[in-house]
Amino acid sequence: MSRARLSDVAAAAGVSISTVSLVLNGRVARISSQTQDRVREAAASVGYTPNSVARGLRTQRTRTIGLISDRIATTPFAGRMLAGAQDVAREHGHLLFLVNTDGDADVEAEAVRALAGQQVDGMVYAAMWHRVVDAPAGLPAGTVFLDCRPSSGGFPAVVPDDRTGGRDAVRLLVEAGHRRIAYVDVDEDDPPVAAGLRHEGYLEVLADAGIEPDPALHVRQESSAAGGRAAAAALLDLPADRRPTAVFCFNDRMAAGVYVAAHRRGLDIPGDLSIVGYDDQQLVAGELDPPLTTIALPHYEMGRWATEVALGVREPPEGGRPHLMPCPIIRRDSVGPPPAAAPTPAGGEPLTTP
Repeated sequence: MSRARLSDVAAAAGVSISTVSLVLNGRVARISSQTQDRVREAAASVGYTPNSVARGLRTQRTRTIGLISDRIATTPFAGRMLAGAQDVAREHGHLLFLVNTDGDADVEAEAVRALAGQQVDGMVYAAMWHRVVDAPAGLPAGTVFLDCRPSSGGFPAVVPDDRTGGRDAVRLLVEAGHRRIAYVDVDEDDPPVAAGLRHEGYLEVLADAGIEPDPALHVRQESSAAGGRAAAAALLDLPADRRPTAVFCFNDRMAAGVYVAAHRRGLDIPGDLSIVGYDDQQLVAGELDPPLTTIALPHYEMGRWATEVALGVREPPEGGRPHLMPCPIIRRDSVGPPPAAAPTPAGGEPLTTP
């Protein structure tokens, strides 16, 4: 079936082709409302849709946005970034083109060339987790980095405020009365930026509370439930006066492993051990027993912010600084006061809330 043309609309409405063109492009100052209505009804009746390619050539706007990602399209908990980006695109009459590269540099380079060749109105470069990346060659000026920072600067970026998130997590535990607080960290050759920032937040709150950090309470393992179990085993094997009464985990998967290790030893959560995670990962944090208190990654909000900046409807921070998106606290049931029988660390203060 052939595509309906302007001439078909003109014949159905009984007007000239130029009148149809003016009405459908919104240039109606001298055209009566009755004629406008007749043209629009005729366009609908013959199934006319505008040629977006031709319109783009005239206006230099294609009503499209390109989004290049490493793995977020195949990662359930990071997919909220795509939802935020798609919602903004839809609200502003744009179509979102997504290319998932699976971390392949050649696929990434081809994606940059293809999207630039399509003359997209904006481009977003996204990563699955907060890290520093080298900007691919050929990215258009104004490309927005989502959940990552370009190593050389020069582009707007949005990332989670992981240092403040780490502080908020540990402050919850200090306010509950804990003073022996462990940090279960990720052990990788190239750790994500988030790991160091969350650790900095952990140390800042301990310092504010007058708690001397114990190196034995900072344990690194692989970023998985198995890693969390191994880390918890090492922590719970410490002598009673050094054993933690609370654990802050790099992510919810590691927290799930800490749960398993604690339950295998007959420990109650939070009666014997309080736990805070990070990510608010779907099908993990809220499904644990008891449900996990955690710090949420603002994936949806970051996706919206990046796309709004790419379209020019929001201004990025001045000075090339990345925008730090707040990470909200999700309070559930895994935090309580330390067990009454927990001994005071050697040379420490009684276990009271600072």
